[in-house]
Amino acid sequence: MERLKSLLNQAVTLEFRDLVADFVNFFKMLECKNIYKSYESGGIATEVLRDISFTINDGEFVAITGPSGSGKSTLMHIIGALDCPSSGQYFLDGHDVSKMTDDELAGIRKDKIGFVFQAFNLLPRATVMRNVSLPLIYAGVNQEKREEMAGEALIQAGFDKDRYYNLSNQLSGGQMQRVAIARALVNNPTIVLADEPTGNLDSKTGDIVLATFRRLNSEGRTIVLITHELYVAEHADRIITIKDGRIQSDKKNEHRTIMQDNGKQKI
Repeated sequence: MERLKSLLNQAVTLEFRDLVADFVNFFKMLECKNIYKSYESGGIATEVLRDISFTINDGEFVAITGPSGSGKSTLMHIIGALDCPSSGQYFLDGHDVSKMTDDELAGIRKDKIGFVFQAFNLLPRATVMRNVSLPLIYAGVNQEKREEMAGEALIQAGFDKDRYYNLSNQLSGGQMQRVAIARALVNNPTIVLADEPTGNLDSKTGDIVLATFRRLNSEGRTIVLITHELYVAEHADRIITIKDGRIQSDKKNEHRTIMQDNGKQKI
């Protein structure tokens, strides 16, 4: 009888552990496990990332920062499914991205990741609406639905409705970055990955763009922001610092800066 009780207790304990593990994994949006990345040139291998491990949960706003040459851009390429690690594992929304083929990686980029780049990467002679709709065109969405989804994304990005059919080369830098943010949102991605999103903007316009990311995060979006500027990183809830290919620190941001259209404050 005692042995039966013991076995039942073990079963309950194991089931509870499994439930806890499932609960924790439910909130994991992105996980890097012991990531290494090396490049070879002229027969010489250069190690760029060394034993990178961290988890980002659903709804987090995380900044990855570090000086030039720290490895943060290489890490961004791996997170964005633009490259694979030399060893280790990378999971995005439950998918092991580190073992995927090129076609599978393309599918992950299309369905799971919304990219925002420093240089905007808009078609200069295309309208705002067409630029935002491009991912939907490649996805085979019909025109009526494309315009509806693009309009919703532009509203989320805080873009002026009167300019939807302006050419992108008629816009200011801040307006172009809002269009780029809308394009990143249009497919309802799992994460928004922003690479130096304020790098080509003046400080005031950059503040407005950062306020947009803050608002999107408050609405439940998972944001990963890559930057070499601590001031920009301080808008996130958590800051991961990379140095010499390793994680130097990973800590909650106790002095997060909130940007608003009418000013800024630290909390």
